[in-house]
Amino acid sequence: MATVTAAAPRATAPGVLKHPVVRKLLLLVLAAAILVPLANARWASGTWPSALTVDFSDQLTKASVWIIDNRDSHPLFVYFFGHLSNAVVICVRAVYLVLLAAGWAGVTAAASLIAWRVAGWRLAVGTGAAVLACGFLGMWIPTMQTLALMVVAVLASVVVGMLLGLAAGLSDRMDRALRPVLDTMQVLPAYAYLLPVVLVFGMGVPAAVLATVVYAAPPMARLTALGLRGADKEVLEAVESLGATARQRLLTARLPLARKELLLGLNQTIMMALSMAVIASVIGAGGLGDRVYQALASVDVGAALAAGIPIVLLAVVLDRVTCAAGESLGDEPQPNGRARWLYALVAAAAVAVAVAGRLLGRLDWPDAWTLNIAEPVNRAVDWMTAHLYSGVPVIGGTADWAAHFTTWVLDPVRDGLQWLPWWSVLLIVATLAWLIGTWRTALTAVLAMAAIGVLGVWGPSLDTLSQVLAAVAVTLVLGFATGIVAARSDRVERLLRPVLDVFQTMPQFVYLIPVVALFGVGRAPAVAAAVVYALPAVVRITTQGLRQVDPAALESARSLGATPAQQLRQVQIPLARPALLLAVNQGVVLVLAVVIIGGLVGGGALGYEVVAGLAQGDLATGLVAGAAIVCLGLMLDRVTQPTQRRAKKGA
Repeated sequence: MATVTAAAPRATAPGVLKHPVVRKLLLLVLAAAILVPLANARWASGTWPSALTVDFSDQLTKASVWIIDNRDSHPLFVYFFGHLSNAVVICVRAVYLVLLAAGWAGVTAAASLIAWRVAGWRLAVGTGAAVLACGFLGMWIPTMQTLALMVVAVLASVVVGMLLGLAAGLSDRMDRALRPVLDTMQVLPAYAYLLPVVLVFGMGVPAAVLATVVYAAPPMARLTALGLRGADKEVLEAVESLGATARQRLLTARLPLARKELLLGLNQTIMMALSMAVIASVIGAGGLGDRVYQALASVDVGAALAAGIPIVLLAVVLDRVTCAAGESLGDEPQPNGRARWLYALVAAAAVAVAVAGRLLGRLDWPDAWTLNIAEPVNRAVDWMTAHLYSGVPVIGGTADWAAHFTTWVLDPVRDGLQWLPWWSVLLIVATLAWLIGTWRTALTAVLAMAAIGVLGVWGPSLDTLSQVLAAVAVTLVLGFATGIVAARSDRVERLLRPVLDVFQTMPQFVYLIPVVALFGVGRAPAVAAAVVYALPAVVRITTQGLRQVDPAALESARSLGATPAQQLRQVQIPLARPALLLAVNQGVVLVLAVVIIGGLVGGGALGYEVVAGLAQGDLATGLVAGAAIVCLGLMLDRVTQPTQRRAKKGA
């Protein structure tokens, strides 16, 4: 008996050593044993050593000064960027003038007609009510400014995205070349796009439109490539056998077969463009975002809400219309002659309404029809400040919650990260990235984190990282719990669906309004906004992953007498591991985006440096902070996104 017991470890030890995770850990331990003493002997300080920091401020200042001085004289700016900027201004102004010429009645009628044609009369009524609500709130002109910017930005994003998607969908080499570029663009927070375009185009509409195009084009490119590559092979072979050329195969087979993916790409592009168009108010885009930004700067929650509601209404209407168009594509028969006459009659009525409004001089929204919600909202905020911020028996007030969260969670996490030796942070990043991916993933993550130290923003970056980690922890706890409940109850899932739809379509900027009203300004409100923004995606992905678990596996577990809790722990969660990892990745990326914007409401760290750089014209500080945000986003993406090979093994 003793011999068998002693032999068992010797028999299993080689098997343990063959496990890839164990091998990776042993290699990391070996590398740490060699490199850490050397690094600690040479640079013993806990924070990033100044000897490894490169000061780019002089070079960036000189570059920005050169660009600003040569905007009006250098051929690159005069003959390329200048013409591009002028074209953007002309297009946005033309759309804006058309909207103003149509008047509030014409725009409302046209929007309702489009919604009716695409999705039926219920959505048409909702669209008309949403457009009218923008006028009732006194935001008609800012709404038209945002809509004009949106139209131009979405059209440009769709064109650029489709061209990139066509290249990636028709060429394997282009697909491999574009994939890392699109991956990087997808993980970058929206703020990171503002700095380069401001440097080249200055503050104003051209910079806002082009930043929006860069931010919103990737989903169109990805889904276009996906649709082209997923086309039915048999249909393509049949078309090719008929002697069709490559161009004919593309126009008559590939693109029609990818219609649903293209419409989904359009939907995602519209949502991202609206979100970015609002954020771009920081660089002079104007419109609704500018009203929100100015109101937040003066902590005027009522004015911010008055401008935020039209943003939400625009997002919901555009999302519903494009989603309905994608769902009904190819499913509904073409309208008959009577329906065509009805559509034509309603269109003629819409034109008549617009013409009548112009003839009567009623193009602008009447002032008498405006509702002032800012004052009652601010009174409600004052009441909340007096009664809910503090002094609530037993549970305390919202200000107490924010203060406790900052003291007990944010401060310890930040201080702990900044206390760690710099080499230990790199080692932790390498371990997490390599365990979940490959050595290339680990190398990319470590280089991205090291670049933050080289840029000289190690401390602020760890402050931002502490906020991200705290927000992600809260998001995952709430998101996984809610997703599990929704996956096990159809009623809960149906009740949550409209709430998640609304929250998922709201632009990032809007989330700052309620948290400022509830918690004031500081790091805790920035974290709260990030949690609310990222929560819908985590809940949806978790619910979908658990619901897609093989029913045969659940039935087998039930037949063996497993309780619902055992089925969840031993069957559903292990089989849904890829979806749960995706939920973690998406939660991290979305949280980072809003934590950076939280610099507008006292979040500090990198977000504040970007905002300060833009506001003060200190582009060197802003560009360095923006580059650090890019590196931080890339690192977080790599340590939370398993490679396809690892995901398949885990599944």
